[in-house]
Amino acid sequence: MKITRRSILRAAGAGIALPWLDAMVPVFGRAARAAAAAPPQRMVAIHLPLGMLPRFFFPGQSDEAEKPGRSPQPATAGTTPAASSPYLDLLGDLTGRYTAFAGLSHPGVGGGHAAVSSFLSAAAGTGRGTFRNAESLDQFAASKIGLETRFPSLVLGVQKNTIADSGLAISISRSGVGIPATLSPKLLYRSLFVDGTPEEQAASLRRIEAGDSVLDLVGDRAKALDRSITAADRARLDQYFTSVREVERRLARSLAWEKTPKPKVDYSEPNDVPDYNHVIEKSKLMFALMRLALQTDSTRVITLYVSTFSTIAHVPGVKYDTHHLSHHGNEPEKIAQLKNVEEAQMRAFAGFLQALGEAREADGTLLDHTQVLYGSCLGNANSHLNTNLPIVLAGGGHRHPGYLAFDEKKNEPLANLFVSMLQRLGIETDSFATSTGSLRGLDA
Repeated sequence: MKITRRSILRAAGAGIALPWLDAMVPVFGRAARAAAAAPPQRMVAIHLPLGMLPRFFFPGQSDEAEKPGRSPQPATAGTTPAASSPYLDLLGDLTGRYTAFAGLSHPGVGGGHAAVSSFLSAAAGTGRGTFRNAESLDQFAASKIGLETRFPSLVLGVQKNTIADSGLAISISRSGVGIPATLSPKLLYRSLFVDGTPEEQAASLRRIEAGDSVLDLVGDRAKALDRSITAADRARLDQYFTSVREVERRLARSLAWEKTPKPKVDYSEPNDVPDYNHVIEKSKLMFALMRLALQTDSTRVITLYVSTFSTIAHVPGVKYDTHHLSHHGNEPEKIAQLKNVEEAQMRAFAGFLQALGEAREADGTLLDHTQVLYGSCLGNANSHLNTNLPIVLAGGGHRHPGYLAFDEKKNEPLANLFVSMLQRLGIETDSFATSTGSLRGLDA
């Protein structure tokens, strides 16, 4: 029943003291309030630059898939939510909460390992001297949904050193520049949960205000040009002023966040793992902090690059570096060692998903409101193929069919999956990079 304030006032003067009741709110008002109270949608992207052994990832695979020159042969998509393979089985009781994909790739993206930088951008021409990257999925999403949090996005890495300068970053700015990753769990924890000293906070405020002053100065000079330039240059200036206004808004938000206390968590500050070869241990540390960052709504967009290049992983039975093992030439001993590494990575990933699934939030869990993309730019590292990529999407409220396999020779654009992910985030878009629409079969 709908009650108006006027009817209350007519009934009794005491009605003036009544609080605002849900019954006084029109139906559309209640819907808006419910939408405002709903948990935010989030996105995580995790990249493994050396791929995964196709025979152990894709359901229905055989040893033939590993022979040089052959592409993986994805099985026909199943009709049940169960997608069984040695690697997918390690996800345990998460059946129905993820989908594995075969037959996805980025059109025009090749170059073997160089394709790393296009994993989230789908920019063609990797490996060429004229290659220019484009904005990545995470940064596009952050520009739409990330401005309500302290960190619009987090770019993290489990690797020897930041790789943005080498062109092998997965998180790419709007101008096509790789974004350096945070590699230290200790520094990540402090940036998320430890307030700076008064002196540090004052220094940060001065830097933010100095940036604002520089924008004012440059803006005044640009406006002076506006009276003596051509129409084409004026259009370019308009684009410039739009960018300046965006930076100004970000500075204002930074100023507000600098004055806002950081959330407190029941998790001790971690120590960094100095030995790079402890890649699984370092991954687990990052996963734990990523969960806390999402749970405290410190960010809604995270990327994680997990590199095992030149790593002799501290995994039982492994004695060669992982990159060497990925070029196994079908030698049983190398395949067995590589399988040990990839199984350890998959178990760590499963633990992350399990932790998200155990974190209660509103009417569900953190996993229900977080899309987690896990995959690689390499479909077969042994032969440097950039087709038929091993991809898993978990959580996010999708109606997961379990396994979707597309044409092995004419792959579906991976960017179609990106469009589906963006739409789930509430971003109104029908395209991203090389997409031809949203991904058919997901949520069907």
